[in-house]
Amino acid sequence: MLGFLFRGLTAAPVAGTALFETLTGEARRPSWYVQGQVPDTLDGRFAVLATVIALTLARLERDGEAGNRASVALTERFIEVMESEHRELGLGDPSLGKTVRKLVGMLARRTELWRAALIGEIGWLEAAGQSLYKEAAPSEALRHSGEALERLSRKLAATPLAELEQGRVL
Repeated sequence: MLGFLFRGLTAAPVAGTALFETLTGEARRPSWYVQGQVPDTLDGRFAVLATVIALTLARLERDGEAGNRASVALTERFIEVMESEHRELGLGDPSLGKTVRKLVGMLARRTELWRAALIGEIGWLEAAGQSLYKEAAPSEALRHSGEALERLSRKLAATPLAELEQGRVL
């Protein structure tokens, strides 16, 4: 009867959690920071996470309404985690909302970028450069990151929506 008051206390997983955790694992792979030379900083780690999530959001769009629901769940999970992480970093309520909105805007820009890359309006290396690096990346690093994102894109494209929602990428 009072279950609606205590939803957070249930063991039911939050929609988008499994896929978010899988993408977080991808963003934590050392190769992004070693071979890809993305700075191993808060900004660099955010860039990788936002990039793999944006690429996934662009992929989810192909599944119509069901893909849109999965996209919303993933985005909501992203927002929850960003808010929680920034609270842990000591950001208070007055500035927290503004910061999270800024991060969501950065995710939205990356999603637009990857939509353009997926339909060939922009090259993969250019998209990788804009999405991952604040400054021009060395060519070897950029090539590594571009190829890694192409591989991830192919895996995402080959994975049925139901598997993605469970956090499984083929």
